[in-house]
Amino acid sequence: MRRYCSLMALSLVLVVSLSGATIFGTVRGLVHDPQHRPVPDVTVVLNAKASAFTMTAQTDLNGEFHFDAVPVGEYTVTVSKTGFAREEQTAAVLSGTAPILHFELQLASITQSINVSEEAAPAQTESVTTTTLIDREQIQQTPGASRTNSLALITDYVPGSYFTHDQLHIRGGHQVSWLIDGVPIPNTNIASNLGPQIDPKDIDTLEAQRGGYAADYGDRTYGVFNVAPRTGFERNNEAELVLGAGNFYQTDNQFNLGGHTNRFAYYASMNGNRTNIGLQTPTSSVIHDGANGYGGFTSLIYNANARDQVRLVGQVRRDFYQVPFDPNDPDTQGQFLKDANRETDSFITASWLRTFSPGLMLTASPFYHSNTANYESSALDLPSSATERRSSKYEGGQFAISWVKGRNNLRTGLYGFAQQDSQQFGLIYNDNSAPNLDPPDIERPAGGLIAPYVEDQFKLTSWLTLNAGLRQTHFSGGLAENATSPSAGASVRVPGLHWVFRGFYGHFYQAPPLLTASGPLLQFVTNQTLGFVPLHGERDEEHQFGVTIPFRGWTIDADNFLTRAKNFFDHNSLNNSDVFFPVTIQGARINGWELTVRSPRIANRAQAYLTYSNQLALGYGNINGGLTDFSFGKGFGLLDHDQRNTLHAGGQYTLPWRAYASTDVYYGSGFTNGDPTIPGDHLQPHTTFDLSLGKKLGESFSINVQAMNAANRRVLLDNSFTFGGTHFLNPREIVLQIRYRFHY
Repeated sequence: MRRYCSLMALSLVLVVSLSGATIFGTVRGLVHDPQHRPVPDVTVVLNAKASAFTMTAQTDLNGEFHFDAVPVGEYTVTVSKTGFAREEQTAAVLSGTAPILHFELQLASITQSINVSEEAAPAQTESVTTTTLIDREQIQQTPGASRTNSLALITDYVPGSYFTHDQLHIRGGHQVSWLIDGVPIPNTNIASNLGPQIDPKDIDTLEAQRGGYAADYGDRTYGVFNVAPRTGFERNNEAELVLGAGNFYQTDNQFNLGGHTNRFAYYASMNGNRTNIGLQTPTSSVIHDGANGYGGFTSLIYNANARDQVRLVGQVRRDFYQVPFDPNDPDTQGQFLKDANRETDSFITASWLRTFSPGLMLTASPFYHSNTANYESSALDLPSSATERRSSKYEGGQFAISWVKGRNNLRTGLYGFAQQDSQQFGLIYNDNSAPNLDPPDIERPAGGLIAPYVEDQFKLTSWLTLNAGLRQTHFSGGLAENATSPSAGASVRVPGLHWVFRGFYGHFYQAPPLLTASGPLLQFVTNQTLGFVPLHGERDEEHQFGVTIPFRGWTIDADNFLTRAKNFFDHNSLNNSDVFFPVTIQGARINGWELTVRSPRIANRAQAYLTYSNQLALGYGNINGGLTDFSFGKGFGLLDHDQRNTLHAGGQYTLPWRAYASTDVYYGSGFTNGDPTIPGDHLQPHTTFDLSLGKKLGESFSINVQAMNAANRRVLLDNSFTFGGTHFLNPREIVLQIRYRFHY
């Protein structure tokens, strides 16, 4: 442990001279007159579309303007000067990007006071990272998306993502990264957590990345979810009370407040929820499936001066899940099972942003994360009663420097953490079929990770941008590993058409969980004809090609990807219990193509979207890490979450009398069939329809009614053995939500 702390201390010392990478974006541009002469002293205003966030600048003698530390999201940029017509453009800011906007001011006339660009530039003009932006208004209106334990904000809008056996999957893998303002919240455990990382009601903008990552990220590579949290800058001493109630005795409530001065902004929230249907059930009946939780969240921003900003984000939460069961299972008949999973999670991140000059910025972001998951089963369970208690603590930081100058957008930095785990496992055989592991075995592994990186985005011409990055990772745990992860990409913007083609090739490394087995536990698994093999990190190779097409306000984005993985992370249950241990499969091959379509506001009343994914997820070889019997099969085999076709289509519609409607239609072609008694490689297709209807009642009140799976279709979703056994689609849920806003 002392070695890991020394390593982190050394990182803190080195970062001042070495670090780099930005957790925001930069917006810059040029303003000229009809004769293409630069126009100085033009007022440039940047406004967020989803909140009241704004920034103002003036053009210099060269007609140039520059905004640093711009949070991810969609913005409107307006330029104005006496004697000229106002000009307006839209811009999407992604992590680490530096879009360049060009404005041509026209002389003012009586009939023309503002010019709006006919077509917004797509978000992918420079970045080779495949990205989707979801804002707070979409989260509030999308059916079910704002509920505390919902991931609909991801599954509805991000192709290749779906929720099965109680876990989020994206592009064929489980491992995803959650970030706050670009600061990763480390979590190397993939098998024991059920609750989402952040309450959707606390999110202002979600940047969902699903491939082609910059060197800044690389520890959980199947999805990166960068959260720009709500801040007090969006309100003025305003509070909001959100009350929700629905069938299955569910309720989901939050109280939040926020405000700001010229230099300081604060936001804080408290939430509580409960329901009688928490996990996906093993039968069409809902039995022993309650869940509840509560938590708090805060975001603080202080602008010390024009060059220095300090940000603090923290959260605590606790979740409880009953584990449902099948009353027709011969091993559970006549029993009242009490299996449950209890989870707690807390984190705090602090970021200091120092702007040395326009385009040159330092960020230093220390963090702390604590996570526990405790599984307890009934003492009467057959054939066995299992207990698992796990806790993980992470201390570390991300330190970064970004330099945007001319054609270069250079980022370099250092990321690392020390980790301490405590693992307790016990197993009692009530049918006397095997020796017990009692008293429970306790393991306390420790480890650490450190990863310097560098990334450059070079704008070779106005239509060609090149990306290159390198990440070097050192991991120490049950074993020590080093990984070099290079990446390269390019984006080409076709003049006139504004189509953007992008290509990417890169390698990624994912550190393994700190799973160990020694002493009584090792002897126990040996007696069970199992073995323990130390977990190695997953090593991924990714190829990706895509195109973004803007057309009269519509945005069409398509991409094709191939991921080859060695030591693919998965999880297995032990002895048909609900206790799951991470394992690695020798290899995996996941490929597919994806499509997203976003419309503009149609007749100023409606906006539609479509996301589609066609993918194939294959594994091959033996289980070569973790607690294992080394079996998987020869050659390629379907992974348990393979689903060939996944489609979401819907939209938001503005109705008369200050009302709106939002819909989502989901189609899945069926997950892998793991039961040889059921014919076919995949289970049956399934479709659901979700609907949300809302209305404003004055300036303070609003009401919303949501129906998830409105047709109440109940089909077998998947039959892989995870929490509770097999899984059915959730039944129809109807929720009433009331929002009340007031000033204090």
